[in-house]
Amino acid sequence: MLTARDDLYPSRYGQQTQWLPRQDPVVHGAREDLLAAGWRLTDIEAFERDGFVVWNDVFDASEIQAMQTDALRMRTDAACCAAEAAITEPGGQALRSLFQIHASQALWQRVAQDDRLRARAQALLGDQVYIHQSRLNYKPAFHGQAFDWHSDFETWHTEDGMPRMRAVSMSVTLTANHAQNGPLMLIPGSHRQYITCLGETPQDHFKQSLQRQTFGVPSAEAIAQMVETLGLVTVEAAPGAVIVFDCNTLHGSNGNITPWARSNAFFVYNAMCNAVQDPYGPSATRPEFVASRAHITPIQAPTDPAPIAA
Repeated sequence: MLTARDDLYPSRYGQQTQWLPRQDPVVHGAREDLLAAGWRLTDIEAFERDGFVVWNDVFDASEIQAMQTDALRMRTDAACCAAEAAITEPGGQALRSLFQIHASQALWQRVAQDDRLRARAQALLGDQVYIHQSRLNYKPAFHGQAFDWHSDFETWHTEDGMPRMRAVSMSVTLTANHAQNGPLMLIPGSHRQYITCLGETPQDHFKQSLQRQTFGVPSAEAIAQMVETLGLVTVEAAPGAVIVFDCNTLHGSNGNITPWARSNAFFVYNAMCNAVQDPYGPSATRPEFVASRAHITPIQAPTDPAPIAA
């Protein structure tokens, strides 16, 4: 039996990149539970094969309007922008990300609880779930910077102490995501390999990594080899879609120099049995707004099943 310190996914050690096989299932829950929660058979098969799936038209126009209105309010609210959880673009003042929205904002708590997200994540992971991380990502027109290629799990494991690959991200598109404005790009099938990264994690790495990540990023050679073998998918979607991707699927996005801003809300669901422990890399933990640690409780279904409204 594994102990708390057994590390199936070591990273940021040694001098050479390693390709390690995944030690965990991709789909943890029973198929009948996934179907009952709203997964289609083709979705399950695609997620297992590719490490991601896109659901279109999950939220209706009025719900998206409520989310867009609240996202704009938060982006222009002085208290939100001054909070520790607010991250600006590198070298600028434009808001890049606002973290922990599920805990600080009533509307986003309601979105995180919604069965179209929560119940489907719970069925996929085969356990009750909690929010490991939530955030609004704003990629402003003309000045939105890139997000480098990475596996979320590599960071969550090394810096947060997430033991196993039993977490999933769900990204709600708040604006049109199209080829020109820096949409999410994913490498299909990359979730089945764990690519180790080089370089010892600096102290308080989160302060720099949330603006531009340089540690926990696979080598250019590893990304090139993987793309050559597996290909690359750019996700284009209208507002109201949900991009669901495995914690170990390699992904990133280009910068945005177009007049069209791109905004998405992210919710990371982690299985309760996979709650974070001590980090496997640095000795210090990241702040609560980046990775839930002090308040790990199962997220419950909403008490009001009505559509999301401002």
